[in-house]
Amino acid sequence: MHEENKAAANGCGKIRSGAQNGAALLALMEKTGYSMVQQNGQRKFGGPPPGWEGPPPPRGCEVFVGKIPRDMYEDELVPVFERAGKIYELRLMMEFSGKFIGVCVSLDNCRLFIGAIPKDKKKEEILNEMKKVTEGVVDVIVYPNATDKTKNRGFAFVEYESHRAAAMARRRLIPGTFQPWGHTIQVDWADPEKVVDEETMQRVKVLYVRNLMMSTTEDKIKAEFNKFKPGVVERVKKLRDYAFVHFFHREDAVAAMSVMNGKCIDGASIEVTLAKPVNKESSWKQHFNGQISPSSENLLGFPNKEDGTQKSLGKPASLSVRLNGQHTPGPPEVERSTYPIFPGIKLTPISMYSLKLSHFSSAVMHLDYFCHKNSWAPPEYCLYSTTSQDGKILLVYKVLISSIADDSQSYFMPEKLCTTVEDAKELAAQFTLLHL
Repeated sequence: MHEENKAAANGCGKIRSGAQNGAALLALMEKTGYSMVQQNGQRKFGGPPPGWEGPPPPRGCEVFVGKIPRDMYEDELVPVFERAGKIYELRLMMEFSGKFIGVCVSLDNCRLFIGAIPKDKKKEEILNEMKKVTEGVVDVIVYPNATDKTKNRGFAFVEYESHRAAAMARRRLIPGTFQPWGHTIQVDWADPEKVVDEETMQRVKVLYVRNLMMSTTEDKIKAEFNKFKPGVVERVKKLRDYAFVHFFHREDAVAAMSVMNGKCIDGASIEVTLAKPVNKESSWKQHFNGQISPSSENLLGFPNKEDGTQKSLGKPASLSVRLNGQHTPGPPEVERSTYPIFPGIKLTPISMYSLKLSHFSSAVMHLDYFCHKNSWAPPEYCLYSTTSQDGKILLVYKVLISSIADDSQSYFMPEKLCTTVEDAKELAAQFTLLHL
């Protein structure tokens, strides 16, 4: 048996407080022929298994298993997982705990979100910096600032050759341990892009156009896309520095994408791709974990459950939030319950910005999180009132979003009034998110 296998097994025997457990792992390796290596806070069993020929399994073949009891190791786990099929590799982390395990398809994410990057850094500088301290860097994706194309937006996406490489890089880039250019950066998994089946994408006749100038009008965009073939564009919808260009026919959309990608409009080099369809009734429900209250659904403009009619804010409620320039699929549903605080339980201070989107169920908190992720100032709410014909006081909030970097400001105010302060603030936050 390889010395590294013995070292891994003996080491975990000490961790498990018994030579008998170490012997059980040695017996497992002798029986299966798999190797075992312990490194970087995890222990790898297999990868590849004995006799394996060809490349590793493709993406989508890995599952994540959480909440494994601390006293359960490979000799017990492998027989359980082998019931489902041949194991290529099992990686056991050292921090797992709990009573019941949970299994879900692994996202196999290879992309990290890096925030709080100096806005004057170019793609090449960021790429070189990431390559200095992490391995397996394939590419860096950087988006120009909406108002100043010579600057970035204060964040970037780093693509790695594998999920393992990305995971190791994420651990290496923990805030406080690495400060590129003298700045403390933010590191997290990038939100995976929405996956749309090929059959649906074959019917898409809308283009998504990125990196437009804020001053570029919808009429200008329509005219530019009509140049290669007059009259093919049905309509254009622009929001900030991106737009959706609707065509009458799919073949014209595909041809325009090929011709217009990389072209300059008002001095900005645009990126053009096929737009990914969004579920028109459930996209916002997904963003709030399927737990929007009935009053919130009415504010957003979802169909009324009783009469089936559609309320409107003047903008389609189907617009998805683009967090950091990416379509963000709805986070998994989170149980909303209360739990007792037992005597002696350890509570650790954390920042709300270290949490995931799945922890926020209100638009007000979601908007605050969104602004922080984009390195903007916190949203400012200005309350206004009027009186209805029957004497009721009606309220509406105007929301101010300021960019710390370039001092630009944007105002958002819904076209509906509310009778309570809470509803007015929630509506204003929802309306703002729909337009960012």
